[in-house]
Amino acid sequence: MRSLHIGATGMLAQQTNVEVISNNIANMNTTAYSRRRAEFHDLLYQDQRRVGANSSDSGTIVPSGIQLGLGVKTASVYRISEHGALTRTNNTLDIAIQGNGYFQIELPNGRGTGYTRDGAFQISADGQIVTSDGYVVQPGITIPENAVGITINSSGEVWVKEDGQTELTNVGQLEIVNFINESGMEAIGDNLFIETPASGQPTQDVPGAIGFGTILQGFLENSNVNIVSEITELVSAQRAYEMNSKIITTADQMLSTINSLKS
Repeated sequence: MRSLHIGATGMLAQQTNVEVISNNIANMNTTAYSRRRAEFHDLLYQDQRRVGANSSDSGTIVPSGIQLGLGVKTASVYRISEHGALTRTNNTLDIAIQGNGYFQIELPNGRGTGYTRDGAFQISADGQIVTSDGYVVQPGITIPENAVGITINSSGEVWVKEDGQTELTNVGQLEIVNFINESGMEAIGDNLFIETPASGQPTQDVPGAIGFGTILQGFLENSNVNIVSEITELVSAQRAYEMNSKIITTADQMLSTINSLKS
């Protein structure tokens, strides 16, 4: 009976759906996290009577036919690139991007460049601006040892006030990148993404340029997870899972009825 297999595909699809929702809820407080959404496609169809086939010698054709579906499959897990709300932290090296853009991060061991919207940065022992894992924020800005204040303006210019000096000194310029298809980037964990053929190549410019967001110092971007929406989706997925399991139970009862028939 096809219904056994169809019900099983439905249960597997909803299991994937619950896993995606669970990951969203787990990351509701992760800085700059973008929620995911599972998308599904129907499987191939079996033709019992092909639509458009000739139904007589006079040239009449079958108007609708008989096609029986074989269930559902997971097509993709899509990343929603909607930006989260900004929260004031008043921390000097917490910076958020207002609008489009990603920070560039130098990955270790020659793995290339990673991209993130998580601007919770720190200073390394060498004075470089780094992520919480110690990865250098490109283009590699170094803060002098005698710096007593750091100011990052909306255009990404990094200014420091050195001890004993009255004038600010420009020590570097942050640059951000855009992708034509943000959802095509590959997530590698630690709030980092890498370029893929689906994302396209990054376009680089300074914050505030046309099509690029601006920098806001002392703020961090929140996750864009809406917990009420996620709980609602979780309940819906649970009910769908139960209904698909009911299909298997019903099909099993029908098979038991057939097996109990006596000649």
